[in-house]
Amino acid sequence: MDSAAPRRVAREAEQSTPFRWTARAGYAANGVVHVLIGLIAVVVAFGGDGDTDQSGALMLIAGAPLGFVALWLIAITLWALGIWHFLEGILVRPASEDYRELAAKWGGRVGSWGQAVIFVALGVISASVALGARVDAEEAAENASRGVLQLPGGSIVLGLVGVGIGIGGIAFVVMGVRRTFRNKIDIPRHGVGRSLAGLGVVGFVAKGIALIIVGILLLVAAFTTDPGAAGGLDGAVSALLALDFGPWLVGAVGVGFIAYGVFCFFRARFARF
Repeated sequence: MDSAAPRRVAREAEQSTPFRWTARAGYAANGVVHVLIGLIAVVVAFGGDGDTDQSGALMLIAGAPLGFVALWLIAITLWALGIWHFLEGILVRPASEDYRELAAKWGGRVGSWGQAVIFVALGVISASVALGARVDAEEAAENASRGVLQLPGGSIVLGLVGVGIGIGGIAFVVMGVRRTFRNKIDIPRHGVGRSLAGLGVVGFVAKGIALIIVGILLLVAAFTTDPGAAGGLDGAVSALLALDFGPWLVGAVGVGFIAYGVFCFFRARFARF
């Protein structure tokens, strides 16, 4: 079998104009979800109630007129974006066989495939909500943690997952502070470009902080073997609310998520495809 066949198929799929535009729309769909998460977080910061995670945002869309149509559009575009990232992972190729080039190659592949899993999973959640399911991401995180902890060496596995998510959060913060997200988007040099760069900084840092907290919660669950300590974004917000100046911190994170969501809208237009 031709070893280059998978790469050739991936390249041909990537060059399909309808597929590329559908994948671009996936960034906009991701932006809608993040803006809604941010708005819910701001409401919670001021004493309101709501699920400050992806499922909460999608349930909010479900309650809108023709919400099920919007949910299916979000699901389809996110699946396209996930497939595009999967293909990107296949097409990563080092310039040479140097070990550093190989490490960079596999790091790029893992990153692309990790994003693919996230977008496909979010698309599945959106489709489930469109079909009438009531998804509780926080409960799902606790149940998944409970299942992992019951396995031999489960606490180690859960701890490693927490470390991985925490590292992902740190990567988001670094990308925001160093503005390396510019490498994946053609930011205009004038006009909207400056505002877009600012949105990227605020959004990436805020999302990174939230992911770091989720990673810490999983580590706590692993060390205490208490699945109830685990949590997703909603758990991260609850953890922040328990701190001094917690409502202000949650409000700041909410604004950051809104900024990240708006950045995703622009990314749909300016992303390098």
